This record gives sequence, structure tokens and C-alpha cells, in this order.
Amino acid sequence: MARLHVGWVGVGVMGRHMCGHLMAGGHSATVFSRTAAKCAPLVEAGATLASTPREATAGADVVFTMVGAPADVEAVTLGDDGVLAGLKPGGLLVDCTTSTPSLAQKIAAAAEARGVLALDAPVSGGDVGAAKAALSIMCGGSDEAMASARPLLELMGRSEVILHMGRAGAGQHTKMCNQILACNNMMGVAESLTYARSAGLDPHAVVKAIGGGAAGSWAMSNLGHKVVDGDFAPGFMIEHMAKDLGIAVEEAERLGLDLPGLRNARALYDAMIRGGHGRKGTQALIRWHSDVTDRE
Repeated sequence: MARLHVGWVGVGVMGRHMCGHLMAGGHSATVFSRTAAKCAPLVEAGATLASTPREATAGADVVFTMVGAPADVEAVTLGDDGVLAGLKPGGLLVDCTTSTPSLAQKIAAAAEARGVLALDAPVSGGDVGAAKAALSIMCGGSDEAMASARPLLELMGRSEVILHMGRAGAGQHTKMCNQILACNNMMGVAESLTYARSAGLDPHAVVKAIGGGAAGSWAMSNLGHKVVDGDFAPGFMIEHMAKDLGIAVEEAERLGLDLPGLRNARALYDAMIRGGHGRKGTQALIRWHSDVTDRE
């Protein structure tokens, strides 16, 4: 594809890798983060540093946003100094944040009014998937927006799991499906390995023994050994999962659904935040069991 100029807003543990892959693919970039120091690796690789989200759109053909929460998405896209205030007609806005379907629809409508294409494209795979350009990407928006974004998305994810799920908001709904499953998987890993230790088993051997069978999961394969080693460095923070689960609970209630696993997961993740573990990786759920033991 032709060399494009990309604006990138939000440089966290995943965003810096994702933007880096676009640059490695031959595209130039202007980057913005509320913490400018996070942009340093990208600037060293040739990116231009912007001081506002709007400034990140200067000369951009496409702008990606990947920030923390729906309120952040709204501020950096729809605010007076946001992306849509600067992105030229004919441009493309791709939001990779996990946000609400209703906000994705609101942004798509605002973009259309400005002659801009918009795609909600939340991702899954954590920092490992981002670093390896092996993310799953769930997309909502028009066929035209999807076609424009796909060549860039394929620099960050695996083509077979870069899927167009439907109109605006469909990507975010699909990400809720992902998070409901992911949080329950992580709870299962924590409980399984707590049982292994209590039974006197070698937990590393347990990860190997069951990780490739019917009980296997991404969480067990990629985080199981970290759980055993007490490595709680975040690939995806507990506080971010709690935010996502809050969205999922609200959407489930709006759809008239009672999902007990989701309710239990939200309560557990919220308890982890109260216990001071919010900025640890989701594999730190194992700490809930030891914290309970300590309290007893």
C-alpha cells in the first residue's frame, strides 16, 4: 500500500508496539500521550511528538486512538482539541480502545458529519500480542472504513482474526464477549494453580500438563508460569479489566441478561483494586487467595 502519515493518540504498553509496527511497515507517524515520556521510543525511531490530540492529526491520513476509558476516548476524539477537530475530510479514525458501543456509534456519526470514516477496532492479545504483531482485532463500521483500515491493521494483528463484525459499535460488543471469557479464564487459572499448590504439586508441571489439553487457554499458556513465579508485571492491568467488566455488566443489563460469571468476576476484580493490586497484571488474581489466607 502507499506510504501514509499516521496520527497515534495514546502510547501505553500496547499502543507503543502497535504504532511501532506501522512505522516499521514504512508509514510515518505523529504521536501524542498525556505522559510525553512514553513516546520517547517512537520519537527515537523517527516519530514526531505532538502536544495535543488535534496536533497529532496534522497531515495525517489516518488517526488511531488507544487510551484508557470511554471518557478519555470522548475527550481525545470529540473534544475541542480532539482528533475530529483536526482530521481532514476523507481521513480515517480508528479507535482501538475498549469502550462502549454507544460511544462508538456517537463517534461514527460525528465523523460522518465531517466527511471522515470511523472504525471501532478494539484488540485482544495483551502486550505479548502487541509486541509480536499477533493481535486479534474486532471491527465495527462501514465496509469502506474496514477496507481502508485493513492493510494497516494487518501490520499489527493476524489477518485471520482481523474481523469485520458489523456496523459501528459491533467491534465493542465483540470485545465485551472477549472480556467476559477472558476474565473467567483468568479466574480459572488462579483457582487451578492455588489448588495445585495446596495439593503439593509442582505448579509449573501442572501448567505444562494441562495447558495443552481441553483445559488449555491463552491465559494458562501465556500467564500460567508468571502466576507460579509471582511475576505480576502488567501486560493488561487489573484496573483496566475492571473498567471493561463495568461496561460489560451495563451492556448485559441493557440486553436483559443475567450472567453470574460476569457478576462474580466484576466483584473479584473490584476487590483486587481495593486490596491495592489494581495496577498489576490480571495474573495477580492469584493474590486474592493468599490475601484471604493472610486475613484468616
